[in-house]
Amino acid sequence: MNKLKPKLFSVMKTYTKEQCAKDLIAGIIVAIIALPLSIALALASGVTPEKGLYTAIVAGFVISFLGGSRVQIAGPTAAFATIVAGIVAKNGMEGLIVATIMAGVILIIIGLLRLGSLIRFIPYTITTGFTFGIAITIFIGEIKDFLGLTLQTSPIETLEKVKACFESIGTINYQALLIGMISLAILIFWPKINGKIPASLIAVIVAAALVKFFSIPVNTIGSLYELSANPPAFHIPAVSLHTVGSVIPDAVTIAILAGIESLLSCVVADGMIGSRHRSNMDW
Repeated sequence: MNKLKPKLFSVMKTYTKEQCAKDLIAGIIVAIIALPLSIALALASGVTPEKGLYTAIVAGFVISFLGGSRVQIAGPTAAFATIVAGIVAKNGMEGLIVATIMAGVILIIIGLLRLGSLIRFIPYTITTGFTFGIAITIFIGEIKDFLGLTLQTSPIETLEKVKACFESIGTINYQALLIGMISLAILIFWPKINGKIPASLIAVIVAAALVKFFSIPVNTIGSLYELSANPPAFHIPAVSLHTVGSVIPDAVTIAILAGIESLLSCVVADGMIGSRHRSNMDW
């Protein structure tokens, strides 16, 4: 459990063609689901849609390759949306990049010191509360788009989002609400019809088709943003002592939250597949 060795390297010793075929199908499904999710959380974080796509691709590959779980992958999470949005609003993209690099260094140090095993001392109630808190954050963040509200401000904090939604309740877009209710119904009832194909995938396909073929007047990524077809350009942030000093608290927050969220996910995955992750590789 405490090995500093990616789980992939051990799994590949007994990997079969049958497993490869199943993993290929699962990978396609996850990629399709992660596509709108990465865009949505990029927007919630205050950055452009393509940044969410590139981040999901790179992080998903690196963590799947070097992670300590057989089934753990990586992607954007709602838990980070508020934090990232706050960093961007306060220090801009330069500050976010510096904070992320610093957080990565902190996580590497924690892993090398083999502190990942400390996850076993976290009470189950903390795990449940942490997951419930993320669920509340996601729920509140989706109210605006579920109701098709037009907000007068761009709130970052969760309570500010609640207040802004109440103030703009008169701007409900009933077509957007209809699409949201159809998607929600699919998420609830589809698993009873077919448990192999994820309900979220069906919801994305059905909702996109309805909007496209019936020309329903709701906001889409294409109507709100211009996606660049060019690959991302490498950019070295301007690092200064002032920038480093100002983002140290943010870097520590990102590192701790990322590590805990990853390890808690590993614990849940272990219970589902009857395996054990290597906690020091997931910091």
